[in-house]
Amino acid sequence: MAYESDESGKMEIYVRPFPEVDKGGRWQVSVAGGETPLWSRDGRELFYRNGDSVIAVAVQTEPVFKPGKLEVLFQGKYVPSSMENGIMWDVHPDGKRFLMMKEAESASKPAPAPDSRKIVIVLNWFEELKQRVPRK
Repeated sequence: MAYESDESGKMEIYVRPFPEVDKGGRWQVSVAGGETPLWSRDGRELFYRNGDSVIAVAVQTEPVFKPGKLEVLFQGKYVPSSMENGIMWDVHPDGKRFLMMKEAESASKPAPAPDSRKIVIVLNWFEELKQRVPRK
């Protein structure tokens, strides 16, 4: 189980075994702060955020947990996670792509048109496609 805690005086990323979190140890993964850890689908990598950076850590889980070298994957102004907002990012199942929300543009730039801020979700799109495309 990966989690963030300020037990060292600042937010850091830790790993404990699950479900017996009190047995088997506790390992600090981050070294200069970290928040909102997410596991890769295969469990071989742990991702977390530190300020504007997204960090990846290859991990070994057997015979005992061992974190590898930290790697900054990318940096950018993305919406930070918080207790009120929850986790504001996710990892694609391939472990190579991320879903994140960008910070709003500064006031000096014109705001986008209201229609450009919409998200359109189409349900049953295959049925709609059948209706719109004639069959041969």
